[in-house]
Amino acid sequence: MVASPQTEKFAAHLRMLKDRSGRGYDRLGKEAGVSGSSLHRYCSGLSVPTDYRVVHAFARVCGASAEELRELHRLWALADTDRDAPAATVKENPEREPPAAPDELAVPARTSAGPGDVTPSRITPEEIAHTPEATVRPHRSRWSERLSSRPAILAAVVAVVLVAGFVWLPVGSSAGDAPATGGGLLYSPACESVSMGQHDECVREVQSLLTRARGTLAVDGDFGPETLRRLTAFQVLAGLPATNVVDGATKKALYAQRVSMTTWSPAKVAQRIREVFVEDPDTAVSVARCASFLDPLYVLPNTNGSRNWGVFQISDARLRDLDGTPLRAFDPDWNIKAAHRLWSVRHDFHDWPSCEAALKSTPTSKPQGKR
Repeated sequence: MVASPQTEKFAAHLRMLKDRSGRGYDRLGKEAGVSGSSLHRYCSGLSVPTDYRVVHAFARVCGASAEELRELHRLWALADTDRDAPAATVKENPEREPPAAPDELAVPARTSAGPGDVTPSRITPEEIAHTPEATVRPHRSRWSERLSSRPAILAAVVAVVLVAGFVWLPVGSSAGDAPATGGGLLYSPACESVSMGQHDECVREVQSLLTRARGTLAVDGDFGPETLRRLTAFQVLAGLPATNVVDGATKKALYAQRVSMTTWSPAKVAQRIREVFVEDPDTAVSVARCASFLDPLYVLPNTNGSRNWGVFQISDARLRDLDGTPLRAFDPDWNIKAAHRLWSVRHDFHDWPSCEAALKSTPTSKPQGKR
């Protein structure tokens, strides 16, 4: 099993803490309340813990600082999202056989970065995209090449008529997913489907269009967790289903350039949080920074298919309780006020257990005589 780049970064951070502690996996595991073999898998990049509290406990016994805990939570969130995303499809390659599907995998539900209940899910081999996008074309026999030329001529005439019809379609009429004017790379056969795990010019085109819509992300041609987050936000803002893929409706909306992803700056978000959470403004800002990096359009998926939305990463379940929607959750003012309603139930941040754990004080004092 090859760890993803995000998982490897997360594992490297864990290894750094472990090596700095000078203790073995078994001893650290006993102090953190987890088995030594599990810690070894996490530090080796073989798996990602489904609950951040395990990571936090391990980091605490290793003497991690508050800043290191925040960075570790960020890396865990990225690695967890990378694990939850669908596997990349295998491009057709006549020189390489597609890998065999593994045995059925049981994926436990993780504790989300935001509030909400998460139920276990189970992934079968058929659901893991290890099969090629296109089946191998059958070998053409000489018999088929000797077929009469008359059907071929008729087919050519029909093709010419169809092409002519599409060329002369008036502006405003539609032909499937074809754009009304100009066209674009995403409408080419090579970009029929653009989804998580791809790395090509189709992805680069999607990223470029998202940045034109004022989305903030790198244009590197790599469809990773950040591109998925921005795509999901764009689809919601455009009034489209959040499908995780660049489908026909999303292509049209991207090229139409009628959706703006402009939102509040982190400084404005922090200011508004302090105005709403007058009882404990500093902790509230820290929780929001832990959950979303103060990004109003932040999205984090869960293993059961649900998502967390906005500044305080309010889950689908909590949105239903608050009479909200993903679109409303992207309104930072509504999101902050909704989070305050959740806080007001018990006057604490129990709805954000992972972030609340990360904010607890850590032992920072050093023994006398050591620097």
